Order: sequence, then structure tokens, then C-alpha cells
Amino acid sequence: MSDDLPLGHRVDIEAHVRCKGETGVEMEALAAVSAAALTVFDMCKAVSKDMRIGGIRVVEKSGGKSGRWTSDE
Repeated sequence: MSDDLPLGHRVDIEAHVRCKGETGVEMEALAAVSAAALTVFDMCKAVSKDMRIGGIRVVEKSGGKSGRWTSDE
């Protein structure tokens, strides 16, 4: 969500995903966050029609073929 909004006017959503295989699960984490954000949007749309969903990104990952990675932000 947008960091320029006051803390009381935004919702931060995180997903943590693990698997035992050699494949990445970034898409599963992104889908989980997106579904949660859409659910919050649906619940709040009667209160405000001026909502935005944004800032969905992978912040950190480890394991798999590419090893450990952390976002610069």
C-alpha cells in the first residue's frame, strides 16, 4: 500500500510462503497478498469508494536456484 498515507488510513498485508521443492513460490505469495487486498477492498467499499491497491512486491526470498535475495527498498 502507499507509504504516503497516514498509518491509520492504510492496511499493510504480508504473506510468508514455504515449500520443500526447488521451485520458487513468489507467485503464490503475490497471489495471497492480492487476494487479501481484494477482500479488504470488498469489505470496505461501502465506507469509501476512493481506495487503492498498490505496492505489491516481493521483499525477500531465499532458497531455490537463485539463492537468497532481499529488496533494496
